[in-house]
Amino acid sequence: QVQLVESGGGLVQPGGSLRLSCAASGFTFSRYAMTWYRQAPGKERELVAAINSIGIITNYADSAKGRFTISRDNAKSTLYLQMNSLKPEDTAVYYCNAFRGEYEYWGQGTQVTVSS
Repeated sequence: QVQLVESGGGLVQPGGSLRLSCAASGFTFSRYAMTWYRQAPGKERELVAAINSIGIITNYADSAKGRFTISRDNAKSTLYLQMNSLKPEDTAVYYCNAFRGEYEYWGQGTQVTVSS
């Protein structure tokens, strides 16, 4: 059974940091590109950051560049998103996504709220 389980979300003040994790199981994690998406209330889901299967190539949304870092540990089948200098506009549900050809899996999401 394929599972992607996000964790690490919560309430943080502007300027603060959070580290999201996405634990994968039920598929060969190291063969999949991984992506973090987010969806704010009333808005479409948007890509935040992506990483290739072996963790060499990364891509970031303009809003994330310089503040967020995506990484992965294939030995632990886990994806990470380090988020620094958080802003209220980063408030959203964050989802991890696994993609390989015709196969695509989603997690259930974790809420990140940036507020004073």
